[in-house]
Amino acid sequence: MIAETIGAALSAAGLGVAAITAYRKRFLAAARITAYALVPIALVMTGIVKWAAHTAFSPVAWAGFGVLAIAWLLFLTTRALERRGGRSRKERKAAEKAARRGVVEPAASVPSLGPGTGQAARPKAEPEPARSGDDFRDIEAILKKHGI
Repeated sequence: MIAETIGAALSAAGLGVAAITAYRKRFLAAARITAYALVPIALVMTGIVKWAAHTAFSPVAWAGFGVLAIAWLLFLTTRALERRGGRSRKERKAAEKAARRGVVEPAASVPSLGPGTGQAARPKAEPEPARSGDDFRDIEAILKKHGI
């Protein structure tokens, strides 16, 4: 009974604050305050408050939470043991090293991507740099075009 009274009082107070906010022409804020103000009465009306109060004082519910905690701990420990795999540190490092054998080393000359066509395509030679006289001819042509 007291939970219903407190929920109704909180909702009424929130709706009052929302009305004052709407009176000040801050309608978006008033709508948000109204939404928050309706939550306590909605929780009371749906019975969630009564359920939570009943659960908080029920020894069977607390025993259920204890069983849930034990299941959670078992799940976590089995996951940790599964990740570890029960192997020693040396065995894990050897397995990691074996898995990396096909990976290209930073200083490798040919990538290890499997069978290929043989030689890699060679990069094309860079074009010869233009002679300095050619550059000036272009500039002179532009200057003559503009009458300079």
